[in-house]
Amino acid sequence: MTVAAMWEARAAAGRAAELAAWVRESALPGLRGAAGLERLELLSAPGERVLLIAWWNGEPVPVADPPAELLGRPVHRWAFTSEHVEQPVGQPSE
Repeated sequence: MTVAAMWEARAAAGRAAELAAWVRESALPGLRGAAGLERLELLSAPGERVLLIAWWNGEPVPVADPPAELLGRPVHRWAFTSEHVEQPVGQPSE
């Protein structure tokens, strides 16, 4: 069973780059090499949002909260179970 664990935070005003750096430097190292980890992806979005998606084969490892001064609101977390995966014709898998 593949689980996509999503971690999303809105940075305090003007601090999105710092929040993304915290994820790269503090959160990602704690996940790398964890049992069942298949893939990590860090994204950013308008509104100073930072999103981390981790795909797991089994139980996800939780992501810590960043320092409070980097946050504009509390972190949101969701876990989804994969129901269907399809690669577009002619596209290599990642």
